[in-house]
Amino acid sequence: MLNPANRGLYAITDGPRDDLLARVEAALDAGAMLLQYRDKSNDGDRRRNEAEALQKLCVRYAVPLIINDDVALAAEVRAAGVHLGEDDIDIASARAQLGTNAIVGVSCYDSLQYARELAQRGASYLAFGSFFDSPTKPAARRATPELLIAAHEFGLPLVAIGGITAENGASLIQAGADYLAVISGIFGATDTAIAARKYVRLFASV
Repeated sequence: MLNPANRGLYAITDGPRDDLLARVEAALDAGAMLLQYRDKSNDGDRRRNEAEALQKLCVRYAVPLIINDDVALAAEVRAAGVHLGEDDIDIASARAQLGTNAIVGVSCYDSLQYARELAQRGASYLAFGSFFDSPTKPAARRATPELLIAAHEFGLPLVAIGGITAENGASLIQAGADYLAVISGIFGATDTAIAARKYVRLFASV
């Protein structure tokens, strides 16, 4: 289960990359509160090996590992949970495979109504975005801070994603984001640890 008292940086990987484990450990050491393994390639063996290694790292740092899309992989490596998009399996099916205590996060994009439906279906957290131009998903639907304010009524942790930087992230925390989900802002940086700490400090200053 996701600790409702926790807030902070949600690091999302951008593999495949040779330095994945070193980069992730730098982000965890800098204070990331959640880690999502996101790899859209079809190399099953490599993905499984990386997920297993990341799970060991996350256990060491007491940070939940979330697997993007792949419920079977999450179950195989005993990850804390899975993140689902609108084209993935439903929440109930994911919980049937992962257990009732698994974290099942969901993408709500720019829709408050979709978030309401997913909250009623048992989502662990609601992710909105993209809030800004994103190099990962340049054509993503655009969300607004007002969505975060309105989504408080669902009583679930809220995740903001999409083009978030250390300069624009504070406004999303002020609007109610419990987590800032970041991909290129930390894994595309020259120094992952330095970049991650900038996001972590936002939560202490807002």
